[in-house]
Amino acid sequence: MFSRKGGGAEPAGWRRPRVVLWVAVSVVALGFLVALEIAARGYGVPGPITDQAREVVFAPKSGTVLYASMALMLVVLTWRQRFIAVGAAVGIDLVFWLVRWAVGAEMMYGNGALLVTLACAVIALTRRTGRERTLLLQGVGLALLLVTGRKTGYTWLLITSKTRPTVLDPYVATADQALGNPSWLAGRIVEATGAVGFRVLEFVYIQLAVMAVVVALYQLRHVAVERRFPRHHLVRTFLAIGLLGPGIYMVFPVVGPIYAYGADGGQWALAELWPNTPPPVTLPQPMPFDEFTPRNCMPSLHTAWATAIFIHSRKAPRALRWAGTFWLFATLGATLGFGYHYGADIVAGVVFTLTVDIALRTLDHGWDRKGMQLTAYGTAVFVVLLLSYRFLSTEMAGHPWVFGPLVVLSMVSVIYGYVRTTRRWEREAPAVSLPQPRREPQPELV
Repeated sequence: MFSRKGGGAEPAGWRRPRVVLWVAVSVVALGFLVALEIAARGYGVPGPITDQAREVVFAPKSGTVLYASMALMLVVLTWRQRFIAVGAAVGIDLVFWLVRWAVGAEMMYGNGALLVTLACAVIALTRRTGRERTLLLQGVGLALLLVTGRKTGYTWLLITSKTRPTVLDPYVATADQALGNPSWLAGRIVEATGAVGFRVLEFVYIQLAVMAVVVALYQLRHVAVERRFPRHHLVRTFLAIGLLGPGIYMVFPVVGPIYAYGADGGQWALAELWPNTPPPVTLPQPMPFDEFTPRNCMPSLHTAWATAIFIHSRKAPRALRWAGTFWLFATLGATLGFGYHYGADIVAGVVFTLTVDIALRTLDHGWDRKGMQLTAYGTAVFVVLLLSYRFLSTEMAGHPWVFGPLVVLSMVSVIYGYVRTTRRWEREAPAVSLPQPRREPQPELV
């Protein structure tokens, strides 16, 4: 009835479905990556698998992301093992730096972090057993998922630009009239702040993943002691957003005001209006666009990720809560003020995030009925928003005092439902003390 292999008594009936589930998920994920690799090759560029494999030796695109990913893996290690891993990563990077400097190659760090992460996977398979092997592989998987998710994102953006020759910006810009054209207003505000304001917002926008790792590290700080991951944490929501969001790009391709109505759109722009002159209200139609600008506006995933950071930092210390709040509002300022998104994208991004997060939490709470209802409601609100932007944009622009409040209230209703449901779960959570798990001898990394 019970299996003790790998330490600890566990119901064999519990293990088999779980193993089958993870095998199925792994096969689907591998198939997805292979499909993206083939699609990218068809357009003459390396796919996510090739791109990631190159970074074992060649200069990575972002060393910061590789080190942030390794930091997620370190949560499963002891402090001694962490110092060894970080020291090895830095040492490897110094060797790579010297070699690149000697041969005049492109300079970038991060190979050490990736190699150490891969080495830990080998150690888990060859030198650990049972729960300790599973825990270390979970840590490695978490790190590699963050890196691979970034690579697949690049490929998705390429596919959107190649397979969607027309975009729906005129519809979203027209619907945005109901919200007061917030991107045009934010764009003028950013211009007024000068270089300082621009640099601050640019840093926040680019380093969003790093802030997410900081919050995730706080949530996962007890993993090394408890030898288990918490039921729900930021990385799960972050990855789910990144997996589902690009699919919506394919359904609702939008490039953003700075391209459709600004100088960055070049000859493809309808007019050079952003951010000084709001677009006129006309009958919208799909517009053709180039084959390299990503159709990555609807919904705003930067807003979605910043919202996830905000809600997952609410239980953190005050400094981290303030940082999460700052990152959310600064990201909103950047997405709008740089002309990357419309206000309608922002509303859709918030609803999208809360729906994804509550769905994951509902799964952890045994398919709680209230959680399932809120997931269905959030999904319905999101779909209605997209349909309204597409088919009611002219009516929205003609009656802004009706549709503007309705759009905002729809978002607020999802926020209210999310807060109410999560607070109920917190009140009902049993205050039980977990027994100390049985620990196996841990071989060191060296």
